[in-house]
Amino acid sequence: MIASLMPTYNRADLAFERGDGVWLYTSDGRRYLDFGAGIATSSLGHGHPHLVGAIAEQAGRVMHVSNLYRVPQAERLAQRLVDASFADSVFFCNSGAEANEGMVKMMRRAMYAGGHPERTRMICFNGAFHGRTLAMLSATGNEKYLQGFGTPVDGFDHVPMNNLNAVRDAITPHTAGILIEPIQGEGGVRSADGRFLRELRSTCDEFGLLLGFDEVQCGMGRTGRLFAHEWAGVKPDVVSTAKGIGGGFPLGAILATEAVAKHLTAGSHGTTFGGSPLACAAGNAVLDVVLQPDFLDGVARTGEVLREALEALAEAQPDAFNGVRGRGLMLGIHCVLPNTALQAACMAEGLLVVAAGENVLRLVPPLVVSEEECRDAVQRLGRAAARVRQAEPAHAS
Repeated sequence: MIASLMPTYNRADLAFERGDGVWLYTSDGRRYLDFGAGIATSSLGHGHPHLVGAIAEQAGRVMHVSNLYRVPQAERLAQRLVDASFADSVFFCNSGAEANEGMVKMMRRAMYAGGHPERTRMICFNGAFHGRTLAMLSATGNEKYLQGFGTPVDGFDHVPMNNLNAVRDAITPHTAGILIEPIQGEGGVRSADGRFLRELRSTCDEFGLLLGFDEVQCGMGRTGRLFAHEWAGVKPDVVSTAKGIGGGFPLGAILATEAVAKHLTAGSHGTTFGGSPLACAAGNAVLDVVLQPDFLDGVARTGEVLREALEALAEAQPDAFNGVRGRGLMLGIHCVLPNTALQAACMAEGLLVVAAGENVLRLVPPLVVSEEECRDAVQRLGRAAARVRQAEPAHAS
């Protein structure tokens, strides 16, 4: 008989009762060092007093009114995001998939309003992950995710990342824009080269296309800048973000320049729950912390400590690991041993990590993690590799 919860996840047999900072606790007292952060979502960790207080206070006032009325919390959050980024205007939604859907709609709408209704196609990249809606599965392009859901939604062309010639060859009179993750999370923590991102900007300008960044996972401070594209010195036309923006409360956003945002006029797009007083109270609380002086520099410094420890581990255990990827506190370690076996072994060592593509383990802890906790996590990862070698000696060199 099927369970009451649909079988869409291979859930670990763990249920957490409470959390404190970067630690999670089960009802029987076991504790786990959380380097998954709800898949890069619990940006301030667990039980952060400022975030908890803001949510509780707003919940006691008003949680939801709909977008038929002004939402001062959303107005404030939008202005703060505009002031801290390239953007001129913001649309709030509930999730990363919704943000990416809205971003594609916005890019298509801008082309339509600019006299090019034929320009509807997006150039996307191999290894991408943009969400689970039908259109975003098609933008992702992974056959494993598309299987069984019928004909893919038309309008998405895929090319290799960091290959400008392939991008230029894919441009047609029907191309509206380019959609790329500055760092692919699900795809294996694969980074787009800074030079490549700058070349994409130049190519979009040359052909009159729009440049959209999917920063659902790599945005909101995770790399040591508010948005990962800032490292490349590139100004996009539109950006999607979610995950860490609400610190664990469901919230997504689309940030855009006026030239793009002005075409999303009344009635052209909408959401029931997006931008609610409660969600935006959470978003403002996260920004209160993330935009503090030196906070993002601190994320970058802690990320370097974590990277150095992971690189030392890979050098010490070349039969288990052979490279480190990513930036800031969005890092991946490429595995020689099976990453799923390592993920399970990490759990046995009291460490939570997330498997990704290309046999990579993601380490995406809360942004408030300490250097000592980073070193602790890497020690646990090393012990996890020993567990896997003992269980699967055939994988050892």
